Amino acid sequence: METSLTKLVGVRHPLVQTGMGWVAGPRLVSATAEAGALGILASATMSPEQLRSAVREVKSRTEAPFGVNLRADAGDADERVRIIVEEGVRVASFALAPSRELIARLKDAGVVVIPSIGARRHAEKVAAWGADAVVVQGGEGGGHTGEVATTVLLPQVVDAVDIPVVAAGGFFDGRGLVAALAYGAAGAAMGTRFLLTSDSTVPEAVKAKYLAAQVKDVTVTRAVDGLPHRMLRTDLVSSLENAGRARALARAARHAAGFRRLSGLSWSRMIRDGLAMRHGRELSWSQVLLAANTPMLLRASMVEGRTDLGVMASGQVAGVIEDLPSCAELVERVMAEAVEVLGRLSGH
Repeated sequence: METSLTKLVGVRHPLVQTGMGWVAGPRLVSATAEAGALGILASATMSPEQLRSAVREVKSRTEAPFGVNLRADAGDADERVRIIVEEGVRVASFALAPSRELIARLKDAGVVVIPSIGARRHAEKVAAWGADAVVVQGGEGGGHTGEVATTVLLPQVVDAVDIPVVAAGGFFDGRGLVAALAYGAAGAAMGTRFLLTSDSTVPEAVKAKYLAAQVKDVTVTRAVDGLPHRMLRTDLVSSLENAGRARALARAARHAAGFRRLSGLSWSRMIRDGLAMRHGRELSWSQVLLAANTPMLLRASMVEGRTDLGVMASGQVAGVIEDLPSCAELVERVMAEAVEVLGRLSGH
């Protein structure tokens, strides 16, 4: 199925596996790429050296195109961009809008730039700055998310920009892909659906928690880092929401220290990164420190399997997913269903 997305990045199918921290590592990304979709490597939870190693591991596993997700506001963003360029990565995606200068630098090196956005005005801004495409995530999506549903946000953005638009938030099957295409999107991006595959390195006991979840068990909270964050409702999430300011600050500082040891970042760099998350918001100092709290809480679940100590970012689709196919099986299934649905709609 050829769309403006497949032509832009060189993949066979208009599907994207999103760059989920601690989840989208070399194994998942290379399996996605081999299946013909666009895999995105999550770099925010890696040091620059780990990023280069991960990119090389993906390249050793597949010759298919793939991407790397970056935090545009990270203090070492320039160094990470240099690694992407030097290693010949096809796509750079961003959770926050990159600057005009960063976009130009990547495009000059032949890298396709695809920021993720959650509002029409953000899409218009990055398109004017030269972004090659955008991923539009509606409120159904996992992790940091907005309030506007995909079905409202997606057509707004499609009408506003002249670059390929990839729909995210609420997608898990071929019907959703067809719906996205009908709205004018060039493809669909999925996070939770790829997390729940046999190629995902997330511990099996954690995957079982996702599979057991109902739609009502997926909530949005600001307790983790002060920003709206969609995740599974657990006892830990409830305790974070009910913690007093002093307790929240102590917990945040503890997790920040842990992330500093893992990432090799200095305290000054971490504080700068935390302050960058404010973006005009009135965040407390505990919430600034919680910028480092997020990756540690995610790591506890996604790497260590400790759902009692960690959080589980999740799209609402976790409530309707029931199995753990391989990436190859998932992509084949989604595309076959999409073709079947299109056939029915056209009367064939």
